Amino acid sequence: MNDLATFTVPRPPVRTLRAASAPTVDLPAYCGDLFGAFTRADQRRWGEVYVRGLLDVPGRKTPARISEQVLGHRAVQQIQQFVNQSPWASGPVRGQLARQMARAFRAEAWSVDEVVFIKNGDRSVGVARQYAASQERTVNCQLALAASLVGHAGGVPVNWRLVLPARWDRDERLRGAAHVPDEERCRPRWRYVLEAIDEMLDDWSLEPLPVLADWRCENDVDPLLRGLEARGLGYLVQVSPHTPVMLPRQCATMPGARGTMSELAAHAARHGERTSVAWHDPVTERMRQSEFLTVPVLLRSDQDRRLGSGPAPRPRLLLADWPYGRPQPRAYWLTNLPARRLAETVPLAQLRRFAEEALGRMHEEFGLGDFEGRSFRGWHHHVTLSSAALGFDMVRQQADERMLSETGV
Repeated sequence: MNDLATFTVPRPPVRTLRAASAPTVDLPAYCGDLFGAFTRADQRRWGEVYVRGLLDVPGRKTPARISEQVLGHRAVQQIQQFVNQSPWASGPVRGQLARQMARAFRAEAWSVDEVVFIKNGDRSVGVARQYAASQERTVNCQLALAASLVGHAGGVPVNWRLVLPARWDRDERLRGAAHVPDEERCRPRWRYVLEAIDEMLDDWSLEPLPVLADWRCENDVDPLLRGLEARGLGYLVQVSPHTPVMLPRQCATMPGARGTMSELAAHAARHGERTSVAWHDPVTERMRQSEFLTVPVLLRSDQDRRLGSGPAPRPRLLLADWPYGRPQPRAYWLTNLPARRLAETVPLAQLRRFAEEALGRMHEEFGLGDFEGRSFRGWHHHVTLSSAALGFDMVRQQADERMLSETGV
């Protein structure tokens, strides 16, 4: 790997907006900032090589193709060493990426999304036959959670967690072959989410923003909500119509009767008015309008704490998107954001599509699913560098737009 000192990374022609325009963003400077904490110069150079390959190599981004097209000769072993075995920490790189993205565009929320990596074998870290909620089917795959900064300019995943299936707790042979750290064990998804958020708040010192998540396939949303509330965060979490709640006296057969989110929404529609909200859709760039109802909600676990087995629950609202003429709502969210500011809250829900779009682009353009390796460390290195490639594209896009605005083009 030390032979990297004998060459320099080729620089492709500068991409310009027009003949008279100046260079927009410099990749070496971007990578220099991103990998500045690396103690070794060869690690910083290989980081730039890999990110450049993810950006510029067409098709599948393999170590062979990256080395041949970026360096002009094969350096497969060195690239695999950098990605799979080199002991650099992903967290500081992700933190620096997040800070760069916060400077590049105005983030309005953090979106947490499931990411599915379809696999054929069973040796890559975290692989199992498991249910992928985002695909609504059981597949042989790795499952991950990505935390993205999202705003009207788009989204960039900046933090990652690999969800370990239970079988990976029991099989020491698999764990050893994939070099899974001893402390990494199967745990509920809400724990992964809160761990990622704690890193973003405490280690990276990011500005706290509302959290968006799709929890429709999870049995219990309360631990996630309580964790977000304990951290002083706003949230807008989509839930299933079958989520269990406590029904109001007026629609329950007895006080404190149990029901579902859909039953609560139906009761609210019979006893209250829906609010018409018009908003600018940040994804389609069009005005949209729908009817929404809001109603205070008690989850079953809230009722338990109200009866004395825990701290009193904080106020939560059901927000249901229910246009007139439909027999039932088309979406349900739980939120602690103010009901009087629906015109600001509703557009936040649409921002999750920017995270989904970003993850789709990472698969299609920036090699997210092209990792060649099986190790826990290697997987985290690769997804971090794939995020860095998308981040550079975002920085470049924002710089180009500022240039156009300043020149009046």
